Amino acid sequence: MSLRTDKKFADLGLTYWITRQTEKLGLRRPTPIQVECIPRILQGQDCIGAAKTGSGKTFAFALPILQKLSEEPTANFALVLTPTHELAHQIAEQFIVAGKPMNARVCVVTGGTDQLLESQKLQARPHIVVAMPGRLADHLSGCNTYSFAALQFLVVDEADRVLSGSFDDDLKVINKFLPAKRQNLFFSATMKDFLKMSCVLPIADDAYEWTEQSEVATVETLDQRYILCADYDRDMMLVEALRKYREEHEDASVMIFTNSKKDCQVLSMTLDKIGFENVCLHGFLRQKERVAALNRFKSKHVRILIATDVASRGLDIPDVQLVLNHRLPKMPNEYIHRVGRTARAGRSGLALSIFRFPRDLEFLGEIESLINTKLTEHPVDDKLVQRIFMQVNVARREAEMNLDNKDFDERQSNYRRMRWMQQGLDPDEMEAKWQEEKQARNQARRERLKKENEERRRRGTDLEQQNAAAASDPRFQTAAADKKFKKRKFISANKLDELVEKKKTESNTSAGGANEKRKKIVKKKPKVAQQ
Repeated sequence: MSLRTDKKFADLGLTYWITRQTEKLGLRRPTPIQVECIPRILQGQDCIGAAKTGSGKTFAFALPILQKLSEEPTANFALVLTPTHELAHQIAEQFIVAGKPMNARVCVVTGGTDQLLESQKLQARPHIVVAMPGRLADHLSGCNTYSFAALQFLVVDEADRVLSGSFDDDLKVINKFLPAKRQNLFFSATMKDFLKMSCVLPIADDAYEWTEQSEVATVETLDQRYILCADYDRDMMLVEALRKYREEHEDASVMIFTNSKKDCQVLSMTLDKIGFENVCLHGFLRQKERVAALNRFKSKHVRILIATDVASRGLDIPDVQLVLNHRLPKMPNEYIHRVGRTARAGRSGLALSIFRFPRDLEFLGEIESLINTKLTEHPVDDKLVQRIFMQVNVARREAEMNLDNKDFDERQSNYRRMRWMQQGLDPDEMEAKWQEEKQARNQARRERLKKENEERRRRGTDLEQQNAAAASDPRFQTAAADKKFKKRKFISANKLDELVEKKKTESNTSAGGANEKRKKIVKKKPKVAQQ
């Protein structure tokens, strides 16, 4: 479905000052979700809207809310709930720029900053509150001076994530402070049945539902490809694919997604060591660090952003040309959100996902079934991958060793203790219990891996069976016959540690030799002067 329509914003029932503001922002024509949802919201109807990423969902609810606000300006007129810090700040920015003619006051409540400062902003009676459920619930349960009695709109952005169950306790707290009579608006990139069936934030039975009618869940301008890797060369494949792409597109902006916070930090340090300047974005960074990293990437001072799924939803960075999945998302739905960071607003883009062959083929099938399209293989020169194998391995191991010297583990501990204190639990007691559970988890993991290895050795046919199944797909026939995917070319941690130490020793020796040489030159100069 095209992002362009034949209608104008004035045809949707919006007033002159809003249509003039959209023109200033460069919005000439409304998108389909805006055409369908804006009139319904202006009529006072609850609304559930689902459309692909980059389709203008934020302005679909922001513009009618601002128009209603201009007719009856009151404090805490609308509350927008969203799952991530970055998305909350982005939504707030869009409310501010669209509502500039009426000086709309917007407050962001996400945590990561002093809670007292956020309290002062809430007490300043803003028109629009954009919040993450957890932090807003803390404010509401800890202080009874905030009133949402005049609330007219409750917006849940990325509703499939917010209403999935992980925020239910916080949503129940928030819902107690909201008036029963309000207009509910749920927006997401993917439509889910539980959005209308939510018992925490119920929506009207006659709510207007609109979803983009398209067989393919991703935009047509997105080129989606896969890279097959063995168990041991995922990082090398990433580095080579990134090097080749940057060689052909020097000024391109690239987003790399991985799953865990620690892996995000390690990968960032590894690429930096190899020579790829980057910034990283994950949940254990302080709020000012996250904002700084995102601003450096948006302003194109740095062209590579490495992130966890905190950056996969809703972020509008128009000029991202490449999205790279270093590790596959845990759920197929998250794939749609990740690759949606490129090919936005009608632009073209490339998405590369690294799959371990053959073990990840089942997940590839799930993704292709969900998006209703087939991925094509992205060529990577295997000889060049082998050439950088040791360099990348050593760089990653060195990054892992250096990470232990930083305050990453301390931040993890502080984050856990903060959450326990917010829940009214004793942090010391919970930390001791957590450490015991961690040891039990590690032991269970070792036992599980041991059993899996024994089972694999006993049967010895799993890999061959998977290869045989993969060979039925023409795309994987060559890979199924490739000996590379049958080998397990792992390098022991001890060996890598030796290489890292050797590299440091050689670096120190060469630096020391240079210093000695400089000293000798300095000593000779006076003798020459005396003669």
